[in-house]
Amino acid sequence: MHEKLEPMDCKQSSHILVIGAAGIDTKGHAGEPIRTGMSTPGAIRVSVDGVGRDIAENLARLGEPVVLLPAVGDDGSGRRILGQARECGIDMGHVLVATGHCTAAYLAVLDQADNLVMSIDDTGVNEDVITPGAIYKRVGLFQHACMVVLDANLKTAALRTIFKVARNYRVTVCVDPTTPNLAPRFSPFLPDLTMIAPNAVEGEAQCGVRVTDWESGLVAAQRRVSLGAQIAIVTLGVTGIVYATSRESGHVPAIECDIVDLTGACDALTAAVVFALFNGFPMDEAVRLGTSAAALTLHCRETVCPTLSLERLYDQMVI
Repeated sequence: MHEKLEPMDCKQSSHILVIGAAGIDTKGHAGEPIRTGMSTPGAIRVSVDGVGRDIAENLARLGEPVVLLPAVGDDGSGRRILGQARECGIDMGHVLVATGHCTAAYLAVLDQADNLVMSIDDTGVNEDVITPGAIYKRVGLFQHACMVVLDANLKTAALRTIFKVARNYRVTVCVDPTTPNLAPRFSPFLPDLTMIAPNAVEGEAQCGVRVTDWESGLVAAQRRVSLGAQIAIVTLGVTGIVYATSRESGHVPAIECDIVDLTGACDALTAAVVFALFNGFPMDEAVRLGTSAAALTLHCRETVCPTLSLERLYDQMVI
């Protein structure tokens, strides 16, 4: 018997509030072996990115009302992010535009097999600008929110404030741990979480359970539930995903697909599960929708699948 999740107790005209990173992603794909100190022929692609931004776009494309609260610089990259987000239907009316800061950016170099050789990220604007004071000035966003979704590109003080305000307004919180080095930031807040969705490496960094297969992944998910999270999901790449609640747990295999680009797949999974929670889908179905969203994203070059819809998720989903 699969657990049926009750739809969120939402107010009239409510929205999903996403707080997190929005930036510019630059990737260089080498066309021949990379030699240190020399220019390598290949292809370079520039796109909008950021975990919070990606989750917000996925939710907007699924038809949900989304308010995104990122920090961007007063520069061309920031304006590009704002324009693209508005075109997708994301409410960007509360974005923090920071004069004197550069918009977040990520630079990656990949070899001929698309393996990451090195990367550099410049995301300090999020930690510097999304402060407790900035959150308190926007408490109205929580008052009218049905759910808050966070990534880990925030300082602990800002996270503490967000969870405090969310508790005051009785708003549920879902999180994406983002990277292994940032994932532990959510550890003190596990009892306040409706859902957390790390990958295997992030999961190990956060709770110390080494994940090598779906069985150990399930142990890691159950460990988070024992520490207070209502729902824990662990993504395992080609092995699929595992999930646990206080009443059920399971493993959902990955959907086979031709991988075009890995970027954004985990963000799409998180967004699809959040969508399902928002609408009261059964837990098993929510996780399968997440797996479907990840597969659709892996199969396209964009960070978010531009043709994403609930119909496409069900067409792709393995029953």
